[in-house]
Amino acid sequence: MNFLQSLPPFGLFMRWFASAAIALLLTNGLWMLPARAQSAVPVQTTAPSTVTSALSAESFVAAAVRTVGSAVVRIDTERTVTRNVPDMFYEDPFFRGRFGGGPNLFQNIPQEERLRGQGSGFIISGGGDILTNAHVVDGTDRVTVTLKDGRSFEGVVEGIDDITDLAVIHIDAGSEALPISRLGDSDRVEVGDWAIAVGNPLGLDNTVTLGIVSTLKRSSAAVGIPGKRIDFIQTDAAINPGNSGGPLLNAQGEVIGINTAIRADANGIGFAIPINKAKAVQARLARGERIAHPYLGVQIATLTPDMARLNNEDPNSAIKLPETDGVLVVRVLPNTPAAKAGLRRGDVIVAVAGKPVRRADQMQTRVDQVKVGEALEVTLQRGDRTQQFSVETADLSTQENA
Repeated sequence: MNFLQSLPPFGLFMRWFASAAIALLLTNGLWMLPARAQSAVPVQTTAPSTVTSALSAESFVAAAVRTVGSAVVRIDTERTVTRNVPDMFYEDPFFRGRFGGGPNLFQNIPQEERLRGQGSGFIISGGGDILTNAHVVDGTDRVTVTLKDGRSFEGVVEGIDDITDLAVIHIDAGSEALPISRLGDSDRVEVGDWAIAVGNPLGLDNTVTLGIVSTLKRSSAAVGIPGKRIDFIQTDAAINPGNSGGPLLNAQGEVIGINTAIRADANGIGFAIPINKAKAVQARLARGERIAHPYLGVQIATLTPDMARLNNEDPNSAIKLPETDGVLVVRVLPNTPAAKAGLRRGDVIVAVAGKPVRRADQMQTRVDQVKVGEALEVTLQRGDRTQQFSVETADLSTQENA
């Protein structure tokens, strides 16, 4: 076979050539399509001024902090404590017992020590009143208030309420203008709202942290401080030592709470006193008045039918409980209104002042709503009987064991 005989037929060759030409044209068309599209369709561009304004737009956090930030203050405190320090001569065997006056002659020497602390607060009036926590200033000998702009003043503690952990400090700025915080309404706060904590944690002035409201009405007993009467706002905004007394803000820059507590065994959980709680007592604290808190004198816990059933099925249980929803009296403190009225351990309170109660915090709220000395009708179940008692409330601060 020669070369000519090995070539494909002419018709087959033409079909192959046509296919290659079409493929080449399609390839060139695809490569050219973006350029043609760009030339045919105008590209919309953003004006430089619009881009600049978008990049420089202020976040809601910055706007909120700017609203109240200058009214947040650092509070430095000093207190004197006296400790009994063992005498160096008493610790030396050579001197011990060689002098008259008994073995305690050189045993202890009173020694004074200056303790310093730091917290936060915020100005609530042009006259110089500042809200903070009671534990920040309680027992202090000297209080120094420093503003964000660097001005410093001697502070005077006007009033303290340990039960709600609130205090009012006063500074005299003379004719100097003072920035004032804008107080919000903590009753309108909802779970999931933004929460902005401002203060001076760990000595780091003017620190801002952001989170959300995790839950509302977290009782002080649940937090681990049963000696207080507070239903906290719980937040995951970082709160550290030194934040105490500083404001918790909403997204509009209004104060909705006072940062007050952290749990050492938890990360990312902090607690704030609702600002409406402070509004109710701040004027009286500023006048130096003592805040009276009514109490009955019982330690209580929430009871459910399942909890009561488990208790009753336990052969070692000391008491049989009514299988109902209510508030279990765990202990009746001696010399208290509850003890005088005849309440007993194991009683299950089901109503206070004619209104049903199902949880311990619910009952505590009912008690807080009456005045000291006012009688409360308490309905309870004792065994299989329903009984009513009249309990006259007393002032909590007058009872050491309450």
